[in-house]
Amino acid sequence: MDNNLLSAIETNWIGFAVSIFVFGILFLSARKRIGFGTRVLAALGIGLIAGIFFQYFDLETEAIKTFGSIYVSLIRMLVIPLVFVLVLNSISSLTNLEYLRKIGIKTFAWFLGTTGVASIIGLSVALLFNPGKGIQQAVPEGFEAREIPTFSQVILDLVPSNPVNEAATGKVVPLLIFAIFLAVAIIKVGSKKPEAVKPVRDLIESLTAVLHQVVKFVIRLTPYGVFALIAGITARYGWDTLQELGSVIITSYVALIIHFALIFGGLVLLVAKINPLRFFRKIYPTLTVAFTTRSSYATLPVNLEVITKRLHVSPRIASFVAPLGASVNFNGCGGIWPAIVAVFTAQVFGIQLTGTDYVTLVLVSIISSIGVAGVPGPAVISTTVVLTALGLPLEGIAIVAGVEALIDMGRTAVNATGTTVTALLVANSEGEFDREAFNRRDDDEEILLNAL
Repeated sequence: MDNNLLSAIETNWIGFAVSIFVFGILFLSARKRIGFGTRVLAALGIGLIAGIFFQYFDLETEAIKTFGSIYVSLIRMLVIPLVFVLVLNSISSLTNLEYLRKIGIKTFAWFLGTTGVASIIGLSVALLFNPGKGIQQAVPEGFEAREIPTFSQVILDLVPSNPVNEAATGKVVPLLIFAIFLAVAIIKVGSKKPEAVKPVRDLIESLTAVLHQVVKFVIRLTPYGVFALIAGITARYGWDTLQELGSVIITSYVALIIHFALIFGGLVLLVAKINPLRFFRKIYPTLTVAFTTRSSYATLPVNLEVITKRLHVSPRIASFVAPLGASVNFNGCGGIWPAIVAVFTAQVFGIQLTGTDYVTLVLVSIISSIGVAGVPGPAVISTTVVLTALGLPLEGIAIVAGVEALIDMGRTAVNATGTTVTALLVANSEGEFDREAFNRRDDDEEILLNAL
């Protein structure tokens, strides 16, 4: 038999054996009732070590990547029905439309405000670290800049024309708008003829309960999915890529950490008046899933469980804010990242940015974060919009593409955290946050595991 074929079979089997061994450890830890959050963090650490091992010995990671893809697909399977049913259930349970208007304004105010602050932080850190200094790279072959949708096209894409088709193609925002229309109609009809909408309300409540059970089934796979995803990503990147664009990675994570700790922590402490450390400890399942899946939509089922069962925010606030946040809240992707890429591109191509450019950058980041709702690849579109507004070469996006997946992990974690913080702040202002339950220590580690 050919030696190359034997070598390929050997590396495949070694990688497969290591994966089975780790899965076995995680399974046994579940049988011994080790905390869900502890198993997720352990899976993250083991995945990092395994990824380095695979990369160093050049072992095949196809089996691990396959399981990671299965896990992400199962979570994405829930997104469309979950968004539709939960938004429908949340809004239709309201007694008046004035309440909907009030929480809607508060939610968008926090989303856009924190995105603007994120842009300022990204710009400030980028100017301090000056990423791109000394880098000279050719644009990768075949690079084509993403086309920026026109304003008219953005508006048209957000308006649902065929709800069934929107669901089939994974367009969340139009489906969310359709659910709002239905929910408002249920409220209107119910105010005049309660008996006419009672069967509909009962059906929605039943569907919500069933979907929650399906979510629990999938979330149980989280430790295994986290291991597979983080091991695959770690094995993919070599030191050459990391060293070459290390300044971009460091700048991005410094900005993300500052926004995460100071802005989110400050809002939780000063506005919600709770301990930020306890808050961050309670939401780490959301952080872990967001970091590894790199998808706000994929994180949505876990985030809903965390917001309601660990933070003790009322389900109707959580069911409104969380799906909306997964669609339009881009602190990391629409605030921090475009600012860093803009400074990086200006440095690489020797273009001087002025104070007016900096103001334009922040304003465009806020506006574009609204416009990219529902558009695939929001970080790329937002960055394209910002670079175009500043007159910078779009080739800068291609240069940083080699490490974007690594940075996207942190960006998504910040996006998901922003949604969680907003849900807490809105609930706190509306008296729908159970502070006493939040401060209890007995549910801190086990509440999510017991719910599963």
